[in-house]
Amino acid sequence: MGSVPPPTNGDSNAQRRSQRVTIKVSVLVLAEGAENKPVSEETRTVTVNAHGAMVLLGLKVSIGQLLTLGNSRTGEEVACRVVYLSPHESEKRQVGVDFMEPCPRFWRISFPPPDWTTRSLEAKGNTSRPGNTRTNSKWEK
Repeated sequence: MGSVPPPTNGDSNAQRRSQRVTIKVSVLVLAEGAENKPVSEETRTVTVNAHGAMVLLGLKVSIGQLLTLGNSRTGEEVACRVVYLSPHESEKRQVGVDFMEPCPRFWRISFPPPDWTTRSLEAKGNTSRPGNTRTNSKWEK
């Protein structure tokens, strides 16, 4: 029933079109339910990128289904398609959606540069740079 993301040969960003950011954004998911009646669910994202998101969803959806995703903070809406369903059945499951058109400004965040990785010095909290050494510190004796 679920779909599995494509293999990446060990590199988790090999097939990414844009950097993923782990952030909880409140969203409204609009879908077509039984008898073509509109249904909606307020939920949140797990991760976002310029091309879509992973959301927690209780609504029953299927791969390829068209949805509308609304940013609860801005009121902006974007058309998207279901591309991934987590294999775990529970109250809510992770659902991957791709925007019909890339929309990096939808999330109102700044994305890291494409060459950024979790191994970068900035990711580890090390902000010291060569030539940025302190001299005449009151702590140095």
